[in-house]
Amino acid sequence: MQRSLTQNNHLASAVEPFRFRGRTFYVKRDDQIDPYLSGNKYRKLFSLIKTPSSDYHTICSYGGTQSNAMLSIAALCHQKGWQFEYTSKTVSSHLKEKPTGNLKMALELGMQLREVLPVAYEDAISKLKTDVLPLDSLLVPQGGADPLAQQGVEALANEVKIWMDEKGITKLNLITPSGTGTTAYYLARALKDVTVITTAVVGDKAYLIEQMRQLGAVPKNLKVIESVKKIHFAKPYRELLGMYEALKKCGIEFDLIYGVKMWLVLMENIEIFEGEMLYIHSGGLMGNETMLARYLHKGMNP
Repeated sequence: MQRSLTQNNHLASAVEPFRFRGRTFYVKRDDQIDPYLSGNKYRKLFSLIKTPSSDYHTICSYGGTQSNAMLSIAALCHQKGWQFEYTSKTVSSHLKEKPTGNLKMALELGMQLREVLPVAYEDAISKLKTDVLPLDSLLVPQGGADPLAQQGVEALANEVKIWMDEKGITKLNLITPSGTGTTAYYLARALKDVTVITTAVVGDKAYLIEQMRQLGAVPKNLKVIESVKKIHFAKPYRELLGMYEALKKCGIEFDLIYGVKMWLVLMENIEIFEGEMLYIHSGGLMGNETMLARYLHKGMNP
């Protein structure tokens, strides 16, 4: 059952045993925190969730038009009564006429979309980052990759510590996929006796480590594993669809971009890790609608 923590941020998400391919894992159900503000986006926006509505008038951000972070920020701004301005590359005429997925829901929640031509996008984002905003406005970087996220991820780490103590677990592998690596980075910093396992979903391992180094020195207990086959971000692959179906049949649905790739890479490297395995479910299920449509369009039936 889904529980909203936006009204009571002292509740912790549940941990469930998950039997998959002959092995027992544990899954921390951050996807069940809130229908829109779930998973790692809830954790990254945690400090903003606790911020009084009167502190801000406008929140700005940028990125793709089916971004999970975009939808989460739109939901938060809708709850707080804040204006949300979002910059993206030009939207196709078809999508503009008939929005789908996260874009449709974000627009319905009041998001104001600012479209920029692809050739001008990087300059527009650079300007957005360097502009001096009014005191009642805030820029949230793409995907919530910001020290702003530290408070929420540390709250997650504390929940993991409490769960470990209750279960008597002394050797734990904590698993979470990475875009910018913000969640994995702060988890590893807060849980020095735990091995944090991640994989690069956007770009490669070198790009991911570069992103994390912008936050500080990469902790030694943070392990980045890679897939056997190069998998490009947000593109349909039969291997990912097969993993999605296999996981779903075992009782839990994961998102097709981040979660499913993490499981694919984890299973390719599973023999190198010892101890219990706890997967942090990073949510993002609202985006599966548009991804499944893309698989169908490519002739790959779920």
